[in-house]
Amino acid sequence: MLDLLAAQKAAEKAARAAGEEIRRHIGNPEQTLEKSSPHDLVTEVDKRCQGIIESILLEAYPKSQLLGEEAVGAGRDAAIQAVKEADSSFLWVVDPIDGTLNFIRGIPFCTVSIGLVYEGKAVLGVIYDPMRDEMFSGIEGQSVTLNGKPVWVSDVDDVFAAVLSSGFPTGDYRGKNAEQIRRFGSHARNVRAMGSAALHLAYVAAGRLDAFWENDLNAWDLLAGAVLVQTAGGRVSDEDGSAYSLSTRHVVATNGKIHEQILADLRID
Repeated sequence: MLDLLAAQKAAEKAARAAGEEIRRHIGNPEQTLEKSSPHDLVTEVDKRCQGIIESILLEAYPKSQLLGEEAVGAGRDAAIQAVKEADSSFLWVVDPIDGTLNFIRGIPFCTVSIGLVYEGKAVLGVIYDPMRDEMFSGIEGQSVTLNGKPVWVSDVDDVFAAVLSSGFPTGDYRGKNAEQIRRFGSHARNVRAMGSAALHLAYVAAGRLDAFWENDLNAWDLLAGAVLVQTAGGRVSDEDGSAYSLSTRHVVATNGKIHEQILADLRID
């Protein structure tokens, strides 16, 4: 049986080490390249951070595997195929810099996201915001903490009073997501788009935001945050209401109380 507390400590250590690299280079990467589109960017720091994380986690758990964004080819099809081929018996799911465009432009909304799937089940999530030194960390079935203090989802029970969050995907769903933001913006209290899915999910888990949705995201964008939201008392699903899994791409994460309201609005064409 895996010691999840020890795995959590290893993930937090790896996240902090990568976070230090982010702090050192934010707003000043040496090289920026396009991946699948002009909206999908990568820097040498993303790759270096993934190497740091991989080194720490695989040294601690040499029999584990790592599914990391920077080891997967560009584009939606490559990401879907990588998830299909991943060994979910002991799998770290890593986004070394979630919010790369923010990182490039010096906007302090970028995070390190590390999730763990063990024996086919998502069991651990760590999201680290290095610019605020905020560590969101949780083990499935136990609790979520922010810098060691317990946090929970909000108790807002009506979309009209809710602060929602979303983003602008890099692929074909960009227009659809923008239209959904426009629609929610007309009747929610407000909508935020901070450029990091992992940060949005961490904020839902901590009760700062009431819900997050976005279309066509990858496993490394979502796994850690999904664990945190569910462990903090919220709900995570596909936009059709089916349960979250590693293959989910159209995600809805809420405090649970407004989940059905969000799903109903997303079903409007």
